[in-house]
Amino acid sequence: MAELEGRVALITGASRGIGQAIAVRMAAEGARVALIGRDEATRRTDLSGTLEEGLALIDEVGGEAIAVRADIAGTETDKSAVVEEVVAAFGRSPDILVHSAAAPREFRMDWHIPFAETEAEWFVRGVLVNVWGGWDLAKAVIPGMRERGEGWILFVSSQQAAPRPSPVGGGPASPMGGSCIYGGTKAFIDRVCSGAAMELYEDGIAVNSLAPTGAIATPLSVSVGVPPEGTEPMETFVEASLALCTGDPAVLTSRIVNTLPLLHELQRPVRTIDGSALFEGWQPDHDDERRFHRNYLAATGH
Repeated sequence: MAELEGRVALITGASRGIGQAIAVRMAAEGARVALIGRDEATRRTDLSGTLEEGLALIDEVGGEAIAVRADIAGTETDKSAVVEEVVAAFGRSPDILVHSAAAPREFRMDWHIPFAETEAEWFVRGVLVNVWGGWDLAKAVIPGMRERGEGWILFVSSQQAAPRPSPVGGGPASPMGGSCIYGGTKAFIDRVCSGAAMELYEDGIAVNSLAPTGAIATPLSVSVGVPPEGTEPMETFVEASLALCTGDPAVLTSRIVNTLPLLHELQRPVRTIDGSALFEGWQPDHDDERRFHRNYLAATGH
């Protein structure tokens, strides 16, 4: 039986990149998937990827999916209505929530907006999309998860959440600057993860935060300087996501973790995005020292 047979997954940022890839793999594993993205009038159109493209890719792997158009950053957006749309399509509320959406306005083509040039609009949008959108959706899916006695919530984080090195003594500067909005909101997500995991543990609901170990090529990341081939394949991120959305919530929760160390820890084979075969060259024993990477919160047990 497919790993997610009978499950329903709700995925934000599913028009492109990581969100879209996770959606395709979950559908290939038997989940019925709801892809969330903004409507045509408000979404970013200068990058490749659409909800329709995601639906077509899922159809190719024999999966079942719907597109839900909603601005998850809007404080007036009724997230319960989003869940009701999923229930109407699939007959049950989501078992899995993956929050992959990220605010595009935090970026500019010549790296990140400097701290001293940040405007309130960009700050607010970053927090609303990167943090509140997933938080508010989680509030809407938790009742169904509680009723069933299990559920999985995954926040997509980033290495940018880690503190920047001190410049004292000529410390190295990042080519991406301070990344104050993006990195700050991802650190916010990590802290929310541990708090929510604690509060939802007795309900059987796992809450985890996952960051890449290396740069992953997506339409957005490539536009701000990531090599087109990336430094870590999309397949490893997707596989680690699947592990966190299928593991025992009594054990695999409150993890703020990077992809390669998690896959190595679990000794989990990495498969292609469509799940049909092993992904050559990136198995848990792959000779990459980053599989032993300790993230910035390692000393806290996360």
